[in-house]
Amino acid sequence: MKYQGYTPWMKIRKDETNMKKLTALFLSLALVLGLAACGSNRGTDSSTPESTSAEISVPESIQTTQPEPTASEESHSSASSEATQQTTSDKTLVVYYSATGNTQEAAGYIAEATGGDLFALEPVEPYTDDDLNWTNDSSRVTREHEDESLRDVALVADTVENWDEYGTVFIGYPIWWGIAAWPVDGFVEANDFTGKTVIPFCTSSSSGLGQSGELLAEMAGTGDWQEGMRFRSGVSQTDVQSWIDSLGL
Repeated sequence: MKYQGYTPWMKIRKDETNMKKLTALFLSLALVLGLAACGSNRGTDSSTPESTSAEISVPESIQTTQPEPTASEESHSSASSEATQQTTSDKTLVVYYSATGNTQEAAGYIAEATGGDLFALEPVEPYTDDDLNWTNDSSRVTREHEDESLRDVALVADTVENWDEYGTVFIGYPIWWGIAAWPVDGFVEANDFTGKTVIPFCTSSSSGLGQSGELLAEMAGTGDWQEGMRFRSGVSQTDVQSWIDSLGL
């Protein structure tokens, strides 16, 4: 017997098919909504690596890090430093003690020839003409010659301002009993001549330079002491200039 038209089992199959389609539709819709939510959350979450690793660019005009000097800048800086050091060490100082004016005259000519600065050594207790009378057994210089403990002559000043700036130092004195007049001793003992060229000179009517320069060098213990020069009393500027030229300073 054949049945025509709509049957119950066909209805069941149709309902099952519709249910599957509807379920698939719901699942697809849920998946789309889920992906949309994730995308929205990712765009607004400030804790993601992309947002926390962002770098802030600082304009070069306000950077505090100083650029490293180039090779030419370092060379120029070094040359400037050496030039400054050389300039200060090229200065000349002419130190002298003069009892009667002869050594002062020679010192003035030396300063003029070298462009140096003058520095006079002045005893706190100046020597009078009677003090300098070496023929008098009771005069000051005679007593000081006989008793070395009396040769510690106090000076008004025994150090020079800006001493480190002088690379060449002339030291002048009269000759007393074959040695340098002892008022210069205090100056020699009070200063450090390290790195300096020291050139002694003296004035005398008859005596030569002798060992006066060598004895002062031993007393100083520092410095490059050169062979000195003896000038006669009443020295001429021409003689002094000729000597300076021979030094090749």
